[in-house]
Amino acid sequence: MNKTVAVALSGGLDSAVTAALLKKENYRVIGLHFLTGYEFPPSESTPSRPLSRINPWAQRVSEQIDIPFEVIDCSEAFERVVVRYFIDAYRSGRTPNPCMVCNQRIKFGPVLERAKELGASILATGHYARIRRKANGEFCLLKGSDLAKDQSYFLARLTQQQLGRAMFPLGSYTKKQVQEIAKDCGLTSSLARESQELCFVRHKGYKEFLSVSAGFPIEPGLIANTKGQTIGHHQGLHAYTVGQRRGIGIPGPAPYYVIRLEREQNRLVIGSKSDLAATECMVSDINWIAAEPPDKAVSVKTRIRYRHQEAESILTPVGLHTAKIRFSRAQYAVTPGQAAVFYQGERVLGGGWIA
Repeated sequence: MNKTVAVALSGGLDSAVTAALLKKENYRVIGLHFLTGYEFPPSESTPSRPLSRINPWAQRVSEQIDIPFEVIDCSEAFERVVVRYFIDAYRSGRTPNPCMVCNQRIKFGPVLERAKELGASILATGHYARIRRKANGEFCLLKGSDLAKDQSYFLARLTQQQLGRAMFPLGSYTKKQVQEIAKDCGLTSSLARESQELCFVRHKGYKEFLSVSAGFPIEPGLIANTKGQTIGHHQGLHAYTVGQRRGIGIPGPAPYYVIRLEREQNRLVIGSKSDLAATECMVSDINWIAAEPPDKAVSVKTRIRYRHQEAESILTPVGLHTAKIRFSRAQYAVTPGQAAVFYQGERVLGGGWIA
């Protein structure tokens, strides 16, 4: 009997091509589309919508590929795990990374569990990353072959158990190749363009989402320079993130950047780009992908945000899930709350949160 694989159909070409490729390889494929509860703009939201009508694209793709299809309502878990994490991070003055949380705790949480209930031993997604199994049975997470599209960063918090149930069929393809496969198969995307935004923010931006949906109060405060001198006022710290240049509203001889958010004083500190430079940082709550994490200082390359060029670093463990990272060259906008992911060559060692 052919092996059963479930595919998380998100709405884009990547997940559609993933399902098509697996079907061609004679897997028994099941299409799964999970609901977040944020599929519609706030003005169009209703208490309930028939699940069969919630995403006609996913249904159509499943029919094109000729695979069974199911919609899973993950709205309660998504709200509790992802959205609350996002809101709480901003309340504490940190910049969240909800996609990493969603991958670990929703896609490879309840979606994977439902896949197993349907008889699938594996959950496949459209991520550009690869998995390699070592002779001792340990799973390694590797970069995607298309380095311009590599998404291993967003998967760095997956555990050995989750990687053992994961499949990333696009890991050895380039984006251009995937687009050509989609064209040959007649597959289309439900998205007007490739999404780079937060899937649950249907407002003008995350600031409006926090104000309207999360009920963030307007708490004006002081803006100070790095010398502690007050030079203006802000309308709420949640509207700013470390490294931000636009939207500060303070004129100066050179552009100002957000240097830090002082939550207790409700104060925003701004300065020049050079003030953003950092030669080290602490990373906490690290998920080590390898069964045996490093027990001494090791040389790594650290990525401090998705589009960041990995930086040569020395990682020194401080306890089991905390490490000190010292960069060989100063890095800019090392942002508390964002994920730091560690690489050795093409292999992901793990990832945690910048403290």
